Amino acid sequence: MLFDEIATVTANQKLGPGLYLMTLKAPRCALEIQPGQFVHMMISTNPAHVLRRPFSVYAVDARTELIDVLYQVVGSGTFEMTKWQAGTRTAVVAPVGRGWSPPYNARRALLIGGGVGAAPLYMLCNQLLDKGADVDVVLGAATADCLVCLDRYFDLRKPGLRVLHTTDDGSAGAQGFCTELAEDALALAARTGKRYDYVAACGPEPMMRIATGLAKLYGIPCEVSLERRMACGIGACLSCVVDTVEGKKRACVDGPVFDIRELPW
Repeated sequence: MLFDEIATVTANQKLGPGLYLMTLKAPRCALEIQPGQFVHMMISTNPAHVLRRPFSVYAVDARTELIDVLYQVVGSGTFEMTKWQAGTRTAVVAPVGRGWSPPYNARRALLIGGGVGAAPLYMLCNQLLDKGADVDVVLGAATADCLVCLDRYFDLRKPGLRVLHTTDDGSAGAQGFCTELAEDALALAARTGKRYDYVAACGPEPMMRIATGLAKLYGIPCEVSLERRMACGIGACLSCVVDTVEGKKRACVDGPVFDIRELPW
């Protein structure tokens, strides 16, 4: 069920270069959001922005009715959001879209997050750990300053969790791309007979294409979360179509999470 409510900003802090964490109090939406879904937010402080913007949900606390959204400044709308202070109110529609659907019996999972793609995987990681699965998380970013989700994953401190990280320039973790660490992890799992049951990836599309190729190579179920411009968020405007093996689908309602078997990659 979709809820359209007025959310209140409780915090809005800069975490890294062009990266911000906003916390919203949205009682009805916070109760319903599942891992992988998103909020469709109005930039209500500027009437020039007439269309809502989609933002992946980083974390939710149903008890306190709070939603965390990690966003990157990429245009005038997100720049406007950086000015919002505690008490700013804005209209949000949530929970929107189809989230992650790991196999029911998944006992070992590999999550691959590139850049801000680390955020939509956080709730999934928590969910899998709570169900008793072992989870390896591989996070990558351009520089150490951009690995803004890393500490939050470390702070989970739950049995079965292993967090690896890499940066393009080697300023934190291994030097290279997160897909290289993922490839090493998949190869090791195959050699030792401890295969993964599930792979999930979110980040730049070239990275996700490499991740899906690796999952296919090892015959592992895999899902990816696609980013598209969305005007309506309810599947009516067709601004977010995705090419699939079954024809065109809408990222806002048929996704944003897709099984890689649906994609012609």
